[in-house]
Amino acid sequence: MTTTDLLRAAGAVVWRGPASRPEVAVIHRPAYDDWTLPKGKLEPGEHVVAAALREVREETGLTVALGRALPPVHYLVRGRLKRVDYWVARVVADDGFTPGEEVDELSWLPPERAAALLTFGWDAGLVRRLAGAPLETVPLVLVRHATAGSRAEWDGDDERRPLDAGGRAQAAVLATALPAYRPELLMSSPSARCVQTLEPYGGEILLDPLLSEEGQDPRKTPVLVREITVPAVVCSHGKVLPGLLHALTGKEINLRKGAFAVLHRAGDQVVGVERHRVTAASPPP
Repeated sequence: MTTTDLLRAAGAVVWRGPASRPEVAVIHRPAYDDWTLPKGKLEPGEHVVAAALREVREETGLTVALGRALPPVHYLVRGRLKRVDYWVARVVADDGFTPGEEVDELSWLPPERAAALLTFGWDAGLVRRLAGAPLETVPLVLVRHATAGSRAEWDGDDERRPLDAGGRAQAAVLATALPAYRPELLMSSPSARCVQTLEPYGGEILLDPLLSEEGQDPRKTPVLVREITVPAVVCSHGKVLPGLLHALTGKEINLRKGAFAVLHRAGDQVVGVERHRVTAASPPP
């Protein structure tokens, strides 16, 4: 089966209230007469993370911040394999639920009652996983800059080498995914291609030479990033990020150009790591 044969969807286990006594959102779909979790299909060219935000908002009226990733669910739909990616998601704003043809009821329940009400076993299993790790986490998003043409073909200071057309398209897609993490800090290598990767998202970008190819330091660069305690996005280079990610997670993580890794932190611990490609088309994780 090719990736073009795979049906893609995204959703979330949405929670509110104190983390010690959370309530979970479950929805009723009249067309199927089932209780399920907010989810829906990706639109053409949409990033899976952006799709999760959109589907939750459309079906519930809720704006959420994504926490750690949950295991994807796979099942057959009229002979085609469908994959649904899920996240733990915390409510940050509520515009009010409006019943409609697709979703006519929204209920908030404790996890054990939500799991009992849900029609599908895989949904119930996802809700039960809420207790497996902290609900409240702080995201650190590490981005490798988008494509910027060939270093060998660039005539000038390499620090000024800009994104190419493909890179600008990647940066635009990235900007649709970053709201999931509600970053309070944007930090980048001073290189133009790194700064331009974050610019479509908007906001002030702090520059630090320790994130550059020339200025990186195997000891100081991890300390710089490790000391960030707020939701943040950091953009750097392919020669910097593998060592930085290993220092932060103990794992070997390589990112393609334009891709990003999300580290979900609870205190001093990294409790979840996920990696995402970013292309101008709908990307697999």
